[in-house]
Formats: sequence, structure tokens, C-alpha cells
Amino acid sequence: MAPLTGITILDLTHVLAGPFASHTLQDLGARVIKVERPGTGDDTRAFPPFVDGQSAYFATLNAGKQSIALDLKAEADREIFDRLLTRADVLIENYRPGVMARLGYGWDDLSARLPRLICAAVSGFGQTGPDAGKPAYDMVVQARGGVMSITGETGGLPVRVGASIGDIVAGMYLTQGILAALYQRERTGFGAYIDVAMLDAQLAIQEHSVAITSATGKPPAATGARHPTITPFATFRAGDGFVVIAAGNDPMFARLCQVLGLGIASDPRFATNAARCDNHALLKRLIEAVTLGQTVAHWIDALEAAGLPTARVQDMAQVLRDPQILARNMVSNVAAEAGGPSFTAPGNPIKMSTLPEITARAPAPSLDGDRAAILDWLARA
Repeated sequence: MAPLTGITILDLTHVLAGPFASHTLQDLGARVIKVERPGTGDDTRAFPPFVDGQSAYFATLNAGKQSIALDLKAEADREIFDRLLTRADVLIENYRPGVMARLGYGWDDLSARLPRLICAAVSGFGQTGPDAGKPAYDMVVQARGGVMSITGETGGLPVRVGASIGDIVAGMYLTQGILAALYQRERTGFGAYIDVAMLDAQLAIQEHSVAITSATGKPPAATGARHPTITPFATFRAGDGFVVIAAGNDPMFARLCQVLGLGIASDPRFATNAARCDNHALLKRLIEAVTLGQTVAHWIDALEAAGLPTARVQDMAQVLRDPQILARNMVSNVAAEAGGPSFTAPGNPIKMSTLPEITARAPAPSLDGDRAAILDWLARA
């Protein structure tokens, strides 16, 4: 039995942060019922790329969930939704603050009617504060939260992180909050309200930026692939590409010097991490004068033989063929609906002795495709 077997999630969210959270909870065993807008459904149903008219984006994030289309302003659909709420453990929503209350489903109303229900809201700026009502997307919170100021090459234009970490990190924190609330409910019998803001989450993940700014009064700038407080910890040019070298302490740096044939381990400019950070540009030139003479594969072998953390910079096609990734069941197949396409999705990174490995996923639902099954389930209550 998976850890969340028997837990039912009503997911009113669309696009990424909320669906990412419900996707994680489903991987842990929960049943997820997507409550979608009639006619259009989740926005990501229209996101490319498409295979036989179906969105790969939607399919990989919503595989195995169920779908019912409900208009929460229509009396008949509200009646169905009210019945769903009585069977649900968790309600997830990502409307702007105040919308759920105007629909009659605010926390005060729901907690009075259904004291065990957990309500989880994810939004751009949270439920409180002067900007609570403003709209946001991933790039907006990456910019405002400071992430874009430290992403990209030194002196270059601000750059968005390639993965949608504004949404994804918020989804991760939302999942943590829901799991904590489920545990708390076991002890108290009562649900809780969870308020996660994408902007808050961006600040929470910036450990070195906050430390540097608060300690020095000077905010860090973009440093490319180089870590701002550990050196050498960056990408370096080899004869046919780039190799990552991460020597996180002085003994590792000494071993790196041995591998590279550089007699600088005791040089005062490089003998400590702080000195190496002060002289990072010179150190990079010295290292690359050596690494350019051999291939990436040569340096991967040499560095790994010395016990040094290293990697080649892989594109996603290479990642999906990586033996370590495959050995960990981190590539799963999303099954095709009858006559439809199949897709490839990430596996579940949470490995537990009590949780079966996910090597294949059920299809993503068609819009309103599970209405009959859901109504039958409600009728059997």
C-alpha cells in the first residue's frame, strides 16, 4: 500500500504549480480528481508540442488523474462539487485571492462545514500583503524574487532559469504543507489552510544570495555557471566541450591539482577556498590551459578516478539515455488511451521501501472523461 492510499485530492488548479503538487501526491498513492473548466479545461491542454492533437506537456503532468468538468457558478455543478467535497481529504486551488470566498468556498465556510478538509492555495503573491491580488507567472516571480539577478553570465542580460522553478518550487512547498497538514489531522482531527506564494518560494531557495546580501550589504550578481562562494565549482572548457569540476573543499582541490599536474595547491592565492574565490578568474585560466588539451571523456575518467565530483553537460536526449537515470526508473511511459499517442514522462524521484516504483503511468484524462465514474463513486457513498 502506498503512503497516501485512500487520500482523495480535489485539484482545481491549472498549468503548473498546483498540478505539480497533485502529481507528486498522486505518485505517493493519492487519488487526484481534476475539476476543470467546461469546454477548455486546464490551459496546458493547449500547450505544444502536440502528438496526434494531444499536448505532451499536459499528458506528462496529469497522467493517471481523473477529470470532471464543472462550472462552479452553475447550480447543478455546484451540487456535484459539494458532494465531492464531502468525500475529499484535500482541496487544492490557484485562483486569485478572494475568488473561492466569492464562490462560497472560502476557508471559513469550508472549515465550518467540513472540519477535516485540508485546503491548499497556491498563488503568485499569497493571500495577504499589498500585492496579493496581482497576477503572476513563473517569469514574474523569478524576476521579482531575485533569481534572475543571479542567473546568466557576468555582465550579461538577466536570464530566466530554464526550468519553471517559480511554479515548481511553489508546488514542492505546497506538497510539503499538505503532507504536514495530513499528519497533523491524524493527531487533531482537524484540517488546515495552507497558503503558498510563488514569490515567497523564490526567496526561500536562495541560500547564498540572502547570506551574502545580509552579511555584506552588497547583493550578488550573475556569475554564470560559477558558484559564488565555492571555487573551483564551475564548467571548464575541454578539447571537445565542457566539463563540470566541483572541488568543494581544500583536500579536493589538492587532488584536482594532482590530476591536472598543477603545482598550485599550496600557493597562497589558491590554498584556501576564500583565496580561490578572490582569484577565481586566474584559477579558471590556469585550469583551462590544461583541460583544453584533452576531451571531456578523458577528464571525466581522470576526475572520477580521483574521487572528484564531475559531469559532462548533457542535453535532455542524453539525459533520457543516461544509465544512472534509467537504473533509477526515472524515465516512465505514459500509456496511450485507446487509439491515442503514448508519451515519456519523468519517474518518481521519491524512493521509499513502501512505495512501488513507477515505470509506467496511466493515460492523462480527456476533459470530463471521468464524469460517469466519479458520479457513480459519489452515488455509492
